[in-house]
Amino acid sequence: MNKQLGSEGKWTVRAKCAMSFDLIKGQKIRIITPHGHQAADFFAYNLDSYEEWLSPMHTWIITKSLVPRPNDIFLTRFRNPILKMIEDGAEGIHDMLLPACDQFRYEGFGYKDPHGSCSENLTNVMRRRGQEITIIPQPVNFFTNTSINPDGTLIAPGNIVKPGSYVVLEALINTLCVISSCPFDIRPEGWEINGSGKVTDLEVEVF
Repeated sequence: MNKQLGSEGKWTVRAKCAMSFDLIKGQKIRIITPHGHQAADFFAYNLDSYEEWLSPMHTWIITKSLVPRPNDIFLTRFRNPILKMIEDGAEGIHDMLLPACDQFRYEGFGYKDPHGSCSENLTNVMRRRGQEITIIPQPVNFFTNTSINPDGTLIAPGNIVKPGSYVVLEALINTLCVISSCPFDIRPEGWEINGSGKVTDLEVEVF
């Protein structure tokens, strides 16, 4: 489901599903995990050019941080500002390193059957908008607990985000936001992305 440009209100992103939201420059979007422990894969595009999307890698260069913080500016792959983080009600528990889950990732963990994923969610959302995409951008993984050990290894040691945690972002240009309730419901050791392995709804407010 897509919310048209300038629409304001509150919506629920159902567990394992995704929605898109068209923001006018200056509008804000609040993303909430009402039950806690639920990752929200977040993608954003320049609404005037789907060839320009939010890029965590380009953002790090300016913010010098692997997690987004209040007042940080997210940049696109063309190094243009696209969004600003206004509030962080999740104690800084976010990730900008993990790629969106996909069928190949599940198979790598030994899950052979077809499985929903954030990559598939994004592809389906964009297809419903009449856009066939061939690249899955690196998402910002809100409410995702990752850390880097002193030896450089990356781990995701269980999701500890509290119920009701949220973030607020402001659009710096007309922006398409896609939010996926991450379907990752398996629990390989060291990669417990969604708390107990149960996927739950997200709530979104545009204002």
